[in-house]
Amino acid sequence: MTTIEETLAWSETPLPEALKNLKPVELEALACYVKTVVDKKTDGFDELYHAIGSIVRFIPHFIVIPLMVEHIRPQISAGVCRTMGVDQAVNYANDLPLEYFSEVSRHLDNDLMARILEKMKRHQAEKVILFELLHHRPHMLGIAEHLDRKMLEFVVKNLDLNGLPENDPIIATHKVLIERIRDLH
Repeated sequence: MTTIEETLAWSETPLPEALKNLKPVELEALACYVKTVVDKKTDGFDELYHAIGSIVRFIPHFIVIPLMVEHIRPQISAGVCRTMGVDQAVNYANDLPLEYFSEVSRHLDNDLMARILEKMKRHQAEKVILFELLHHRPHMLGIAEHLDRKMLEFVVKNLDLNGLPENDPIIATHKVLIERIRDLH
């Protein structure tokens, strides 16, 4: 994936029309510039996220969870989550409302999300998977590529690929996963 493709995927924002006529070299320079600007504007965030993660360890969940949902954007919660260990993140993930956790999950890399789902309470993890399959299928399939066999089997059981044409973008994007899923049937 090129730098511009990574930048567009990361930002989840389409390239403005005015920039679509740029040459590939110019697009790559633009992507590098955007990354530099973002890095400069977010310098220190990792330390802040780590500090928040350290502080909340000493505050009871029944206080932290409502404050988080009410006052902290999912992107910020995801930043904090990335600095925690998986075990600490799972403690919060089990108690977060489904819709909020779904938003947080879209700001975490797929491998980390898979590790969190695998360690969550089974019932809660299954609710997350079902919600994601219903509302954000491509996102869940990206996570599923990193799940252990037990969790992947749950995804397979609840994923209906029948009727999807072979040229469907979901199948093209997740070709290796789709082959693994079909092998599990």
